[in-house]
Amino acid sequence: MKFFIPVIAGSIALASFSVAVQADSSIDSTENNSGFYVGGNYGYLKVESDDDFDDSNDVSQGIIGYRLNPFIALESSYINFGRYGSDLANAETTGYTAAVKGTIPLSQTVEVFAKAGQLWHETDYNVTSFSGSSDDKSLFAGAGVNFKVTENFLVNAQYTWYDVDLEADNVSSDSKFETDFNQASVGAEYRF
Repeated sequence: MKFFIPVIAGSIALASFSVAVQADSSIDSTENNSGFYVGGNYGYLKVESDDDFDDSNDVSQGIIGYRLNPFIALESSYINFGRYGSDLANAETTGYTAAVKGTIPLSQTVEVFAKAGQLWHETDYNVTSFSGSSDDKSLFAGAGVNFKVTENFLVNAQYTWYDVDLEADNVSSDSKFETDFNQASVGAEYRF
């Protein structure tokens, strides 16, 4: 977390500088309003749980999307939540997402967005002497802000919440661990 705060502050400062530079220059009116984009995020993950899985970790995500118009996009990603937990109970989760993303341009260089969708995830877990794997699906929602560095290249900061449940079937008859994943990240996006 100590490393993550300077990264966010530096990204916002860089984006603010680029916003100011672009505000002074003339922007082409043939703006890229639809099409494919790719991106990636790196950040901080807080796993909130009432058991030994409560922890924090780094998270990384690769994104591909299609903008239908300046306001609506369809987005999918691969996300690695990493390893989290304690010595008694730990897990590692990866997954794929599909989402609808809504964007509101505040200016020619700043946009806010919100997204919601489905996460399909696989978790490998170890609970005391038991280990196994669990596949499940969960809902998620998030929001953030984009800063245009150029017409096609953007940097962003965002927060996403995932409602993830882990079922460790071989531990006991009722081993459903309720967890929430809270992701705060910075990233970049390139629009084609």
